[in-house]
Formats: sequence, C-alpha cells, structure tokens
Amino acid sequence: MTDAAEGTFTALRGQLQEAAATFADGPDALEGILLGLVDDVDRAVREPLEIFPVCHHSPASAIAMARRLREKQPKVVYLELCEDMAPLLTELRNCRLPVAVQAFATEVDGFPAEWSPLSVVAPITEASAEYQAIAYALDTPGVELVLVDRSSDHVFQWDERGTRDTDPADPDAPPAEEEAALHGDAVGVELGDLRPRFAELEEHLLRHGRVRHWSEWWHQYVELPLGDSDHDTYRQVMLLIGSLFRRLAPGDSHRVRVDEDRERHMWTRMRAHLAATGTDPGDCLYVCGAFHAASRVPEFGVHGTDTFEIGPRTATRWQHGLIPSSHAAIEAQFGLAAGSVSIAATLWAKNVGRTRVRPYRLAGQSGAGPSRARRTAATPAPALPSADRLTGFLRRPPVLDPLDEAELLGWSVEVVRAARRNGYLASTADAIAVFETSILLAGMRDRARPTPYDFQDAAVTCIEKDTVPGRRDVRHIVAIMMGGDRIGQVGYDALPPLARDVHDRLAPLNLRLQQRGVQRALLDLAGHPELERCSDVLWMLRRLLPQGAARPIMGERKLGERSIQESWDLALGTHQRALIELGYEGVSIEQVLEQRLRRTAYAPAATTATVLEAVEDATLHLRGRRLPDELGTHALRVLSAERGVDGAPEVLRRVRRLLAYYRTGEPVLPPWIESFVKAGYAHYCTLLPTAFTDEDATVRQVAAMLGFLFSMESLALSLGCDRTQLELAVAQSHPRDPARTALLWAAQTQLGRLTRADLRARCDELLGNSLAVPAYPRYLSGFLHALEPVPALTDFVVEAVSNAFGRLPDPVLLPWLPTLVSTLRSGGTELAPLLIREAGRIFPGRLADLDAWVPPWRARPRPAGAVAAAAGHGSVGGADGGGGHALLAAHPVTCDAVAALLGCEGTWRAADPGPAGAALTARHPDTAVALEELLTRG
Repeated sequence: MTDAAEGTFTALRGQLQEAAATFADGPDALEGILLGLVDDVDRAVREPLEIFPVCHHSPASAIAMARRLREKQPKVVYLELCEDMAPLLTELRNCRLPVAVQAFATEVDGFPAEWSPLSVVAPITEASAEYQAIAYALDTPGVELVLVDRSSDHVFQWDERGTRDTDPADPDAPPAEEEAALHGDAVGVELGDLRPRFAELEEHLLRHGRVRHWSEWWHQYVELPLGDSDHDTYRQVMLLIGSLFRRLAPGDSHRVRVDEDRERHMWTRMRAHLAATGTDPGDCLYVCGAFHAASRVPEFGVHGTDTFEIGPRTATRWQHGLIPSSHAAIEAQFGLAAGSVSIAATLWAKNVGRTRVRPYRLAGQSGAGPSRARRTAATPAPALPSADRLTGFLRRPPVLDPLDEAELLGWSVEVVRAARRNGYLASTADAIAVFETSILLAGMRDRARPTPYDFQDAAVTCIEKDTVPGRRDVRHIVAIMMGGDRIGQVGYDALPPLARDVHDRLAPLNLRLQQRGVQRALLDLAGHPELERCSDVLWMLRRLLPQGAARPIMGERKLGERSIQESWDLALGTHQRALIELGYEGVSIEQVLEQRLRRTAYAPAATTATVLEAVEDATLHLRGRRLPDELGTHALRVLSAERGVDGAPEVLRRVRRLLAYYRTGEPVLPPWIESFVKAGYAHYCTLLPTAFTDEDATVRQVAAMLGFLFSMESLALSLGCDRTQLELAVAQSHPRDPARTALLWAAQTQLGRLTRADLRARCDELLGNSLAVPAYPRYLSGFLHALEPVPALTDFVVEAVSNAFGRLPDPVLLPWLPTLVSTLRSGGTELAPLLIREAGRIFPGRLADLDAWVPPWRARPRPAGAVAAAAGHGSVGGADGGGGHALLAAHPVTCDAVAALLGCEGTWRAADPGPAGAALTARHPDTAVALEELLTRG
C-alpha cells in the first residue's frame, strides 16, 4: 500500500473511530465493522483493474456507467453475467427491450430428473448499467466484451434444491398477471442484486426512512442523491453500501459459499483472459454488483491467488435464446415493489435529459435512435488517484428538491381522468384532494417533493372505493400513468428457426402475428385449399402451446373429418416466450410434436390409453404412417404388461375411433391394430373374472372390458381368437355386488346363456322380494352400464327403469335418482341418446294416448292353443280358409324376388281348397311365437 493510498481515507477512519467510541463506550466490534467498511472501499479503489459497482435496473448506475464509458473508453469490459450467454447478446439489437437472455434445458444429464426443465433468465432493460456496457462493447470497434460469471450449468450445480424454501403458495393470493408470468418458473440471475440480507437492518431502514418497501427506500435515499454525483462519489458510495450489506449479512453458509465461489470464478476468468491476451488491466473495466465488488476472497484482484478450480459442466444440453420480458415480470421475480421498474424507467428518461449524458444504444434496435457508440474520437481521460468522496457525501445534509407544483398538478388531473375511464366516480374535488394529500404525505416523510410512491398512496387514499368497478384498481392505474408496464418483444431475426418457420408458414393469413393481443383468423378451406397448410400448423400449435395461444372458434379436427371453414383466435405475440421455448426442442413443430409424442408414449408411467392417445394425435397432425405404426406397436407391448383395468374405458373409446378411421380411410387395417385387437381380446378375457370381484375396479371399467370383448369379437374371431375363451371367462365370473351382477346377466344374455324371459323373471323376483328392494337401484345402475357392451338391451333397460319408477317406494327410489343422473352424465354421450331414442319409440307421443297405453312388456304372447284355435277359424288364411294363398297367387312378385335372393327355384301351383296354411301353422306354432317375440323386442 502506497502512502497516497494509505492517506486517502485517513480522515474518514478517524471520524469513524470517534463515532464508535462515542456510541459504543469504547472500541469493540462496532469499530471493527466501521473500519472494515472503509478498508473494503479502499481495497476496491486501489485495484489496478477498475471495478465499477452497480445495482440492477438502477437509473443512477446506468447514467454513471454511460458517463464512465465515454470518459475511460476501456478496451475490455468484463461483465457479471453467465459466460455461456455471450453469443446471444448481439441479437439484442433485433429486440425491443425489456427482454431476457435465457438458457433452457429439457433433458437433464447430471441433475435430478424432477428438476427438469431447467431455465435461467437474465432480464435486460434500457435503464440498466449492463445494457450500457453491452451496447458500448458491441458497437465500438476494438472493444471486447467478456462475460465472467458462472455458467448456467453451474447455477444449478451450486444450487441446493433441498434447502430452498418450499412453502406452498397462499391459496387466497390473487392470480399472477399475464405480464408478471413472462419468465415462468425460471431461475433469475441479475447484475447487482443489492438488498440487505439482515432482516432487522432492512426493517430499521424502512421504519426510519418512513417508507413501505425497499425499492422506495432505495429510490429516495440512494437513487436520487447519486443521480447527479461524479464518478468517484458514485463508485465509493456504492462500494460502501455493498460492504455494509455484506458485513451485516446473516450466517447463511450456503448462500455465502455460493457468493464467494462466484467471486472466485469471476476473478479467475479475468486473470486468465488478461494473461492470454496481454491486455493492460488499466484498459479494462469490471462491471459487477456492489455486493461482489467489496469481496474479501483471496482470489480478489489481478494479483490474487490462483487456487480456485472451476469444475466441469454436466452433460446437460443447454439451449439459449431471447424471450420477451416486462417490468412486472422483473418485479415479480426479484421481489421488487410493484411499479418500481416503471418508475425507474421514467427516472432514467429524466436523468438523461437533465444530465445531458449520451446513453449508448445498439444500432438498429427497435425504438432506439441512431447509435452514438461509434463516436470514439474523444481522448480517454487520464487515470487520476481517487480522492476521498465519502466523507463529504456522508456529512452533506440531504438536498430537498423543491416542489414541482406543475408536475404534481398534472399527475393529479391525469389520475382522476384515468380513474373515470375505469369506472370510478372521481371528480375535480378528488384531484385537489390527491394534490394536497401528496404534499401532506411527503411532509410527514421528511421530503419536500412528493415522490411517485407518495402520489400513489395519496391517490389510493382519495379515490379508491370499497370495490373496484372495473378491471384495474387505483394502484394499477397510477402505475400505468407513471410509465406503464413496458413489455418487450423479440424481433423476427432473433427468433429461433422454429419460430421463424411458424411465422413464414402462417404468412398467408396476412396477420401481424408478433403483435400482442388476440387476432382473428378466418380460413375458407373450401375456397382456398392452400390455407390447409396453415390449418395444419394451427392445430399443431394448439397441441403444443399453452391454452389461449391458438384457440379454435369454428371448426374441429377429428379422425376422418376435415372442416371446410375455420375461425381462430391467435395470440402468438402474447405467448412469444412459449413459442421461443419450442424452438429449443427442434427446428420444426413437426419434429417437436413427434419428440413429445414419443416422450409421452415411452414414459415409464405411460398406460395403454396414453399411448393410444399419442397414436391418435400422430395420425391427426403428422402425415404418414411411420410414427402411428411405431407407437401402436408400443401400445401392444404396454397392454400386455398391464395387470389392471383402470384405463379400459379410454382404451375402448380410442380403439373404436381408430378402427372406424382405418376401416373408412384405408384399404386394409394396419398390422399393429389387428395384433392389438387379438391381444386385447385374450388380455381382457384373462382379467375379466378377477375384475368382476376386484373392489378397486369400478363398474364402468368392467363394462368397458365387456364392451371391448363384444364389439371387437367379430374382428378377433376372424384373426384366429376362440370364443370359448370369452364364454369360460364369463362362466368363471362370480360377482357379489348388485351392479356387477346385473352386468354379468347382461353379458350372459349377449352370449345366449340367458333369455330375455329369464332376465325379466329375475328382475320381477327382485322387485317382489322386500329384502332385495333396497338394492334394486344398484342393479339398475349395472344395467345402465351394460348398455356400453350390450346396446341391444336398451329396450329392457327402459322397461326396468319404468318398473322401478312404478313399483319402488319413494324412500328407496328418491335416494337413487342422483346416482342415475351421475351415471347418465358420466357416460352421457353414449348412454343418454340410446335411452331417449328407445323411450321415444316405446312411450306414446301424445298425452291423450297415455291412459289407454299398455307397455309392450306387459302384452304377453298368446299360448300355442289359442294360436291353433285361431288358425282353425281361418284367421290366418282369411275367412274362406284360403285367403292367404289367394293373396300370394294374385301377387307373386314379392315371393319370386325372395326366392331369387335365396337361390330357390320352383313353380306356382294352384291353391287347394281347405285351410292348408292354417293347419301347418297350428301344427308348428313355435315359429310364429318366436317371430312375434322378435318383432315385439324391436
């Protein structure tokens, strides 16, 4: 240490020693802390490589950075930012700020699988020191920008998820705004995280500063005083604040270790770069957070030790890109007060106009004027020894800004006007009240000029009511008025190839898809067949993007069906982040969709139903049979390995749909679905006896198994299956539950082992047994589910339900009605139409006919003797006994057509006298009785 350096802060050290002795009654730990603060500042100031301390999204830091860059014009800028994000910074010129640099990984290798996906974001705003450094380095010839912080992979390597605070979110908390969720659940990294880590210290500062939030304290006591300060004053004050927060931080060993490792990493990278390039440290500038600028690690400085070893990265494949950000998203992620970043942006604009500092802006950036970074003719200022600026700054009383009545009056009038537009009954009196209350609150908080925070509190006090009449409350209205929530946008050239491909393929729609908000797209596919490609893209985006990004209003896409017109609500600009993250997974949406379908189908927890869903999606959205055939073959393997029937309803529904599609659209069935039907027939026959008695299997699942067996029976038998297997499975089933018993009866009826008369007799027996009456509704529930495998029983189910309503007592019937409704609702798309159509066929259509109506099931067939007697009286052949024959002889065309259809040959003979036909019917009445029963059953 030189004598000049030793004497820089001698006077300040002496004053702090006197203060420590006065307040602590003698030298103790307080003196060590106070003198340590000065030592940290002195150490950083004496470092040959100039350290520039900053605070994230601070207008004062940005102004000081722009001023220092123009004065010093360094050849190398070292920036505290993840080193793997460097290639993306050149794309910032194609974006509208704020945006966030993102590192994203979906498939992890070296991290726990439950951490996936991994995401790291670093938001950048125009009113930030890092943006000034980036713009200067990228647009100034001969200047190199080097990112020296840990990589995104090391962010998670050094992360201890197990020690994180995992308290559940407050269920009563309001939902996050759409703009506040732009970063998702990404881990945020920021340049210059400067906030007290000692809770008692922050509480003390807020209480004595008479403010509510840390952002307000920083704005009042740091941001405003440093806005017009010179470089040395700014630098020393920021170093002092960083040292104070560092020395008064609590003993969180993990966080301290991570901070120190980051500092070791950055200084190791900088020394390695200086050694490799031979650059003079005096021509460099190190931009970092004030907390890290006051570091005390041995690796600190260009002459520090080289004992830190940077570990290797994992095998995780990281993707990098830019995503849109917003002021609200930055505030939500880093715990800042609502509206603080917008206020900082407004203050930045004022500082630029007041100080006349020319900020740096990337050439060609959206919303930016012509870049001035290339004007480097000015000679760099010579490096001068730093003088003690701290003493004067700390002894100087706060400068009270005079009241700007015109500005405050404009705010008051504007907030009342905005409140009226949002439904508030505000008036001129409210504007006056807001004006006076703002001055009153500022005076109570020891400031002459009301800050935006004072004005916001005054507006809430004077205008806010018990209920919010519109979408926005007064606090939100003030935030919009103070600059609003600025939302960034990633330009077309900075998008990944997938996102650009989507925009190119949707270009025929003639919509501004990068614009935020909802836009309506109308597709006349019949008149403009070229729009079918756009339709394909939109349906895939609906499958891949969050709900609301692409929402169909008219039209649908099902297997074997195509709409002739479609209408869409598109919000791709609002969901730009999700579209960009799709680009990390592939170069086209077809590739991403195929990867996701494979990932879903081959997941360890994948079921047969989920694999069949993937087969259906692949058939709908991807052209060709390769992927559906592959996933269908995998579904066969998954089915063979399943031992439960949980997914039977879904499997039945999807297999039916796929079979119908292939039968109508393909010349032959794919081999995989034939194998699936054959294996599924044997699989469900094996599980059927167990499922009937398994308490975990529901009636709906057992009904779905029977539905698969009965509906696929013809195809399965044609493929070589044996029906005896199904008959044995039904014979071995012995359920005890009434609903499953009814389901078994229906299966036996379908197999021919139980007649309708026997089934009707069993139900009558149940209704006649007083002990079984309470359980009869459960039998009816089973019959309702039986409509899935045996739809031919629909008329019998209508009969059974009608008998239940007619014969069951109210104490038994009424509690069952909710079960009936829920059963119909759960399977309503298939069951309800069957029942309604059958009831409409059976019951009379007019109320006047109801009294004389006799249910078909009560009109029993006449015995054989009655039929024979009727035949003996010529009821069949007519009054003359030969009327039937005469009718046939007079009109032989019908009989000739039937004979030709059946392949019979013969000639007509003359009718014999006597009732020959009636005698034949009398001798063999079984055919007529069976025919009557068949016609009655319908």
